[in-house]
Amino acid sequence: MGTDAPAILEMRGITKRFPGVVALDNVNLTVRAGEIHAICGENGAGKSTLMKVLSGVYAYGSYEGDIVYNGETVQFSGIKQSEAAGIAIIHQELALIPELSITENIFLGNEPRKRGGRGSIDWRAAHSRAVELLARVGLSDDPGTKIKSIGVGKQQLVEIAKALNKNVKLLILDEPTAALNESDSQHLLDLLRGLKSRGITSIMISHKLNEIEAIADAITILRDGHTIETIDVSEGGVDEDRIIRGMVGRVLENRFPAHDGSTIGEVFFEVRDWTVRHPLVAERLVAKHSSFNVRRGEVVGFAGLMGAGRTELAMSIFGQSYGTKISGQVFLDGQEIQIRNVEDAIKHGIAYVSEDRKALGLNLLDDIKTSVVSAKLSKISSKRIGSIDAFKEHAVADEYRKSLRVKTPTVDEGVSKLSGGNQQKVVLAKWMFTDPRLLILDEPTRGIDVGAKTEIYQIIRRLAESGAGIILISSELPELLGVADRIYTIFEGRITDELPVAQANPESLMRSMTSIRKKDVA
Repeated sequence: MGTDAPAILEMRGITKRFPGVVALDNVNLTVRAGEIHAICGENGAGKSTLMKVLSGVYAYGSYEGDIVYNGETVQFSGIKQSEAAGIAIIHQELALIPELSITENIFLGNEPRKRGGRGSIDWRAAHSRAVELLARVGLSDDPGTKIKSIGVGKQQLVEIAKALNKNVKLLILDEPTAALNESDSQHLLDLLRGLKSRGITSIMISHKLNEIEAIADAITILRDGHTIETIDVSEGGVDEDRIIRGMVGRVLENRFPAHDGSTIGEVFFEVRDWTVRHPLVAERLVAKHSSFNVRRGEVVGFAGLMGAGRTELAMSIFGQSYGTKISGQVFLDGQEIQIRNVEDAIKHGIAYVSEDRKALGLNLLDDIKTSVVSAKLSKISSKRIGSIDAFKEHAVADEYRKSLRVKTPTVDEGVSKLSGGNQQKVVLAKWMFTDPRLLILDEPTRGIDVGAKTEIYQIIRRLAESGAGIILISSELPELLGVADRIYTIFEGRITDELPVAQANPESLMRSMTSIRKKDVA
């Protein structure tokens, strides 16, 4: 989109303050009609805050500056007003109700009515429209399926379908592909291009710089609450290095830590013939006779498309947290072990960092120190039964704050106030505190910026070099290729291939992720 297109949006001198913090300081943003405009910045740079100001989540009067939309100054008092003006926002934290169906979530508060809109809900029309919307976002699930029965990636697609149901002129997407694998992310980018061809303007916040390069017409970079620059992509000269320099204020080299396999030891953890049935559909197998192993000091990657069964496999091993009628064997140091629940898993030195850190990894009402020690309170218990040693709790949490470089002045801070990357570090600290022998990381860098990703990669490598085994589940193939020592691929619940990272590339992995090419890997 050329710079001669009229501006659909101008945000002028936006300043937003919270107690003790200036989140946005005189930020300016101009978005041209019909373009795809990317906003980049590290976690805490102010990207989501700026979009919440635009969409009325932070109402007029709570910030300084002006918003000019379609040539008129607007003063939204809430999200309903911005939606009525044709602005729809899909937040990074999905706003779906788990117990309701896909259809009910799509039309919540905007249900089609019988008899001219004054009667009862027309569920037949809602179902038909839901099928159409789901098809547009590439989701084939039954619209009657409850949200709690689908994964985070599919929930993101439901959010997008929900937004498309409205009369959108300006669509804001906060990390829309964070939970998606490369194939599904590409589908979403194609969808945005399709919306652009229909005259819909999009603002996209993303940490996936390769996607931004591929789709954005313009890129605005924020750092520490300030506007650094806006780049017209059509002028050329835009690459990941330039974007990173603007985001972090320096050249970021060696995003993936070096590893040569010299610290890898013998196999210490092994799963044989692992089979898991879906908790709601008994005839459906989500893990099919899976066998794999992990060596000491090794990072083992798991690659697969959305719905392949990676998370289900990991959760079922971690104390049977997912699935039913689970069968198979687990061996630790050559001895078969029984893992009937999460407590058993922790006792055997197994830890699991969930892909959904806010719902399953953290209690957002807790402070940092409580979160860090929560998985193994026995380590900080005083001699008196049931009593926590508050001094130890604070000291342990503060040590992790420093070693993992969590950006907060005190461990008494609530975890809900941290950026996504820092919340992820707290989750890592929580499980590192249990002294795990095997650490399962499920999408550990989902939705966090490139600088924080690099720090987490370094943490993973340090853990491996200390002798721990790591299972890394990721939808980003470059991440797996850059961090893992060995990669398994999964397709439709079945392990289809095993490759040393030196022999793997995106094409070979994708082939094994999309078809059953080999028998189960032992």
